[in-house]
Parts: sequence; structure tokens; C-alpha cells
Amino acid sequence: MPPAAVLGDWTAPDGWRHRRFDLAAERARGRLLFQGGRSDVFEKYLEAIGHLHARGWSVTSFDWRGQGGSGRLSPDPRVGHATDFSVFVRDLAAFWAEWTAEGEGPHVVLGHSMGGHMTLRALAEGAIDPAGAILSAPMIRVRSPFGAWASTRIARYMAGKGDPARPAWKWSDEQTAVERRRRRLTLDNARGQDERWWYDDKPDLELGPPSWAWIAEAFAAGAALENDPRLERVRTPVLMLVADADKLVDARASFRVAAKLPRCELVRFGAAESAHEILRESLPVQARAFATIDDFLDRMAGRG
Repeated sequence: MPPAAVLGDWTAPDGWRHRRFDLAAERARGRLLFQGGRSDVFEKYLEAIGHLHARGWSVTSFDWRGQGGSGRLSPDPRVGHATDFSVFVRDLAAFWAEWTAEGEGPHVVLGHSMGGHMTLRALAEGAIDPAGAILSAPMIRVRSPFGAWASTRIARYMAGKGDPARPAWKWSDEQTAVERRRRRLTLDNARGQDERWWYDDKPDLELGPPSWAWIAEAFAAGAALENDPRLERVRTPVLMLVADADKLVDARASFRVAAKLPRCELVRFGAAESAHEILRESLPVQARAFATIDDFLDRMAGRG
């Protein structure tokens, strides 16, 4: 944890408490809001945050409602539950309004995976107004071996059968299961072990499988987002980083959405380079991602 980092709380308009992270830069070029994905915590991205901070950006992040240090939406603290993703967009919009009023811009947002989904929705809805937006492996469509149509119906059926907050699969701490999960996230073992270190150090931050309700909502929300006509009217410059062989989100959906966004730059990473977490890959891959982001932010630094 950087010595200058400030950990605190942010309270949403409905009273929900969120865990917050701030790392201010001296003579900052601007301010960047860094939002991770489902089950993520900002500790996982301290390497990326440190790079951005070294480039002169003040970086802020908060744990999404229902995960990390921001409480749970399920009676089981291991289960990531949600019935309506709109609550996350409302949290993002409310935080953005308060955060942008705290200091001078330009204000930029970086959303990874589920964070990318919420960022895109907020842009389409006009809920946030960043100078630029960076989307890393955005969760537009969740990948499934059964396809979106069948998976949506299976998830809806399972969510309506019994407790919708029950886990969609069994959590396992066996080494083979842990390694399998890690390989879906990053091909770099050292960074996978770094994530494990943080959860061993702070077990209350770790989240396990999603609920059936969360999965049903992810499919429904993804379809609605991809087909939202307002995407074509988003004027914010967008940088989208996509891993071609992503096993968690459907890269093809990202390509389709990138084509709809009027000011989107799409950068792809091959199967041998990256799994889902592009910013947590080996140094050569990470260096290419950071260089791309740096170039984008250099251009954003002159915007209001």
C-alpha cells in the first residue's frame, strides 16, 4: 500500500457505506477514477494505480456495493449478489458528482470488466461526464458455453427456483480450482499470487461466486447495453482494451460496441498475451497496455 494512500469511506445517498481509496499526486495533471470488476478490490490494482500516479494523475477508487469493503448484498458474505445493476450506476453517478466537485480536472474514468459495463451505461445515460474513459475488458456480454439466448433463460429459471441469492456454483479452495480461476484472470502467476496475498491478509475482502440472480441480471443488462441506441450519441473519447481470448467476457460484444461509439479507439491483445485482466499481465503485455493508456491520457490532460 503506498504510504501516501488515504483509505476512508464514502456514503451513497441511500446511506450505503463504501470503502474508498485516494492517492493524490503533487501538481496533478488531472484526476482519475479507477473502478474494478465483479469481486475486485483496489488492492489488486495498486501496480496500475502506482503507474498512473507516477505519470502525474491523482487516483481514486471505491469498492462496489456488495463486495470488497463495501458490505454485502447477500446473507452469505462469499456470494456476489445483485438483482438490478442500476444500483451500481446510481452509486457511480452519485460518487462522480461529489468527486468531481472535490478538485480540478480533467476528470477521467477507468473501468475494468463490470466497472467497464457500469461506465458505459453511465456514459449512455449521461450520468457522468468525463474528459475521457478507458475500458479494460468491459463486461458487455458474459461468456457462456451455451450462448447468450439459452444462458439467459437458464439463469432466469434458476434465479426463480428457490433463493435467488444462492451461489450459482460451489466455491472451492482446492489448489486446482484456485489455479483454474487464476488462469481465467491472468496468465502471469506472480500477479495471481499477489491477489491471493491480499485476500489472505484481509479475508473479509474476498468474494466468491455470483448468485443466480446476479448472472440473470448480467445477461439481461449486457443485452440491453449492447443494443442501447444512446451509445451512438456518446461524445466522450473512449479507449477500449480487449483480450481476444477472454474466457469471462465476450470479446466480440466489445468489438460490436466499439464500432458504435463515435470516438472509440480499440486495442486488442492476442491469446498468447492476455487473459481477462490485461492490466495484471506479464511486464511486456502490461507495458504495451500502459503505453497505450499513457498516450490516451496525455491527450486528455488538456481537456476540461
